[in-house]
Amino acid sequence: MPVSASDSAAAASDYAAPAGPPPAVLAAATMPWAAPATLREVTTLAGAREFLEFPVRLYQGDPHYIRPLNQDIEAVFDPVKNRFFRHGQLGRWLLVDARGQTIGRVAAFINERTAHTFAQPTGGLGFFECIDDQQAADVLLGGARDWLAARGMQAMDGPINFGDRDQWWGLLLDNFGPPLYGQTYNPPYYQRLFETFGFEVYFNQYTYYRTLAEPLAASYQIKANRLLRNPRYRFEYLKLNQLARYTEDFRQVYNLAWARHDGVKELSPEEVAELMKKLRPVLDERLAWFAYHDERPIGFFISLPELNEIFRHLPDGNLNWLGKLRFAWYRWRGVVRTATGIVFGVIPEFQRRGVEAAMTLAAARLIMDRKKMPYEHFVMNWIGDFNPRMMAVAGQIGGRIWRTHATYRYLFDRTCPFERAPAI
Repeated sequence: MPVSASDSAAAASDYAAPAGPPPAVLAAATMPWAAPATLREVTTLAGAREFLEFPVRLYQGDPHYIRPLNQDIEAVFDPVKNRFFRHGQLGRWLLVDARGQTIGRVAAFINERTAHTFAQPTGGLGFFECIDDQQAADVLLGGARDWLAARGMQAMDGPINFGDRDQWWGLLLDNFGPPLYGQTYNPPYYQRLFETFGFEVYFNQYTYYRTLAEPLAASYQIKANRLLRNPRYRFEYLKLNQLARYTEDFRQVYNLAWARHDGVKELSPEEVAELMKKLRPVLDERLAWFAYHDERPIGFFISLPELNEIFRHLPDGNLNWLGKLRFAWYRWRGVVRTATGIVFGVIPEFQRRGVEAAMTLAAARLIMDRKKMPYEHFVMNWIGDFNPRMMAVAGQIGGRIWRTHATYRYLFDRTCPFERAPAI
C-alpha cells in the first residue's frame, strides 16, 4: 500500500479547479442495448449485487469516478440500518434489456415525515444510473412515478436520498471532477434525460470552495473579534472524550436552526446519537466547532477530512478488514489535504450578530496553521439557492461557487403550475 508525495499532490490538485466531462464516460454510456427493456424489482441478493455493480461498468474508464462504498449504498436499503424505514417505504429496480443486460437502475421512496409538507404530496427518486438513451431513462423515471402515484404521491423530487440531505442529493450540472464523499456524481447527459422527461429545477445546490492559505477579509475579522473579546461568548472545538455533551448541544442548535425549514424535521436524541456514532471514526475533532453564549449552545459547524481522498484507493468499494487497513494506512500517510464542511447552524435568536464570523475565525486560527494541521483546501457541503443568507456567509469567508447540483421536481399533474422552492 505505498503512497508517494506525488499521489498526495495529485489528490489535492483535483480540488483546485473545475473539471470537464471525461470522454471515456460518454463512450461507455452509449453501449448498445436490445429492446424491449423490462423493469425488474430488486428482491434478491443477486439483484442487490447488480444494483451495486452496474455503475462500475457504466463509468469504466472515467478517471474522475470514485466508487461509493458498498456498505454506504447497502445501508440505505437496509430497514435495520436506515431509520427512514420507520416512517417511510422504498422500492428499487433494474432496467434489463432483451438480452438480460442491465442498462439502468433507480429507486423510489416516500418519507412520510416530509411528503405531506408540500402543496402536492411529494416522494423521491434516487440512485438513478442509465445509459445515454431517453427511452431507457423514460422507463426508469416513469416506473418511479407510477410506483409513487399508486401510494398517493402527486410529485417526485430527484435525484435525492432516502435519508438525510448530506448525502446523494441532487444532479451534478457542472465541474465533473472527482466527487466529494457522499456527493452525487453523474455524466453531463443526465441533465438532458431528466429535463426531457419533464423535471424542472426545484432548487440549485452550490458547493463552495476556498484554499486555506487565503486570509479572511479584514472587515470580517473585525466583526468576529468583537465577539471573541466578549466574555459572554465562548468558541471551542469538539472534544471526543466529551462527545455525549456535544451531541446534545448539536441537537438543540440543529432543531432551532433547521427544523423550521420545508422538508426538514426535528432530530430526536436517538437520531443524533446515531449520527454522531457514525461520524466518530472519521472525525478530526479540530474541524468541529461550537459556539456558546452564557454557556448556552447557539451555533456549530462540523467539518470532516475529505474521505474520498482515501476511498479513491479502495477500487472495490469494500470497507472490509483489508479496506479498513488500507484506510488506516492512507490516513496515517496524510493523503487527505481537503476539509469538507458538512453542516452549519446558528439559532435564529443569534443570527446576524456575527456568531458565524467569530466561530469561523476561531477555527481558522487553528486550521490554517500548517504546522498543526495538514489541510490545504476547504469545501463546504452544498447550500441551496433558497438560502441566500448562508450563501452570503460562504462568500464572506472567501468561498466561491465551485460545483453545482440541482434538485429537480416533477409534478404528476402536468397542468399544475410549477413553483421553485421558497427562499428562507
